[in-house]
Amino acid sequence: MSVRLKLTLSYAGFLMLAGVLLLAAVWLFLLRYVPDRGMLYNPDDGPTGGVFPIRSALLAVFAPRAAAVLAFLLVFGLVGGWILAGRMLAPLTRIADATRRATHGSLSHRIKLPGHNDEFRELADAFDAMLARLEAHVAEQRRFAANASHELRTPLAISKSLLDVARTDPHHDTAELIDRLHTVNTRAIDLTEALLLVSRAEQRSFTRQRVDLSLLAEEATETLLPLAEKHGVTLETGGEITITTGSRALLLQLTTNLVHNAIVHNLPDGGTVWVHTDARPGTATLTVENTGERLPPALVSTLTEPFQRGTERIHTDHAGIGLGLAIVKTIAHAHDGMLTLAPRPAGGLRISVELPTQNPRSDEV
Repeated sequence: MSVRLKLTLSYAGFLMLAGVLLLAAVWLFLLRYVPDRGMLYNPDDGPTGGVFPIRSALLAVFAPRAAAVLAFLLVFGLVGGWILAGRMLAPLTRIADATRRATHGSLSHRIKLPGHNDEFRELADAFDAMLARLEAHVAEQRRFAANASHELRTPLAISKSLLDVARTDPHHDTAELIDRLHTVNTRAIDLTEALLLVSRAEQRSFTRQRVDLSLLAEEATETLLPLAEKHGVTLETGGEITITTGSRALLLQLTTNLVHNAIVHNLPDGGTVWVHTDARPGTATLTVENTGERLPPALVSTLTEPFQRGTERIHTDHAGIGLGLAIVKTIAHAHDGMLTLAPRPAGGLRISVELPTQNPRSDEV
């Protein structure tokens, strides 16, 4: 049976039960005091004079009318219950219709249930919010897949062109060709590894442990110190012990990407990168700032999109693959953190990653 039919039968059953109880109360508390033998009174005593009705006579009159009342209550309960159940279940019908549309791929539809803030309204609003997040996620995944396909196609096309040149021109410099193929192949491998890292972070397939962000900051700056010295960029690290929970490998990748991005997006000479960690109640913060060109806020808001690049890098080497900040954003969200980008008034960028010190999720995801 459908839920509407079950509710209808329930309404009618409760109404019939209430009617039976009411009639039983009338019988028990009224008719039981009626005598079962005839009694005569003096008609001159007023309206109570004459023959007083006996119990059997009243029962004969009361029983068929009680049955008629019960029959009416049954019909009224079924019809009224069917109408009331339909009105009560109307929001569920709209939610079910939206679910069917979402199943067929229409994620832009919203229920927008009117009325007061009851349980159905809360359910519909939660469903609308879920559809909005799902639509945004699917759009982001499609955009990411399209960009990734485009970025992967470029090195493959270059490799094919180089191989075609080598096949048509046997006297071409083999060493130069090998170097160029090695560079292109390395870029393709880096891009593939970055895509796998993004996928792993999004799936949260990692074990959580206690991690000190200050140690990760020192390790990342030490690793990238030769690159910074080569390009004349000064690295300054400071802060206190900052404990959070998460994957040490992913958080180290996050820190390294931030420092690397701050180095390659810097002044041509004499630039500076500041790496700072800060522990607050419930929050562990990693902040990376760098000097550089002045960036408009509209550009800053797009830097975390995959394959988006800001200003030109100070050198053509270490050009990156356009996934540095996208990976940072994915890792931060996988750790239930928040990534904030803001342009510095004097030029450059300030990036903060806020992570919870006690993650609300389980220790293993």
